[in-house]
Amino acid sequence: MPAGPQPASEPVWFKSSYSGGNATECVEAAFVPSGVLVRDSKRPEHPHLAVSVLAWASLLAEVRR
Repeated sequence: MPAGPQPASEPVWFKSSYSGGNATECVEAAFVPSGVLVRDSKRPEHPHLAVSVLAWASLLAEVRR
């Protein structure tokens, strides 16, 4: 999984290592200079959610509990 901001003009999306092989229920994330983008992997053309780095870190801290 890539870590840190990415210099590419288009976001580089990745799936969680916990995602199943069938990809039925999955989100994707992409690091961008302003924070993290999150989208539904089944509908990548739909709008995405943008969160700050602080919000992303808080989410990960909660999930890891």
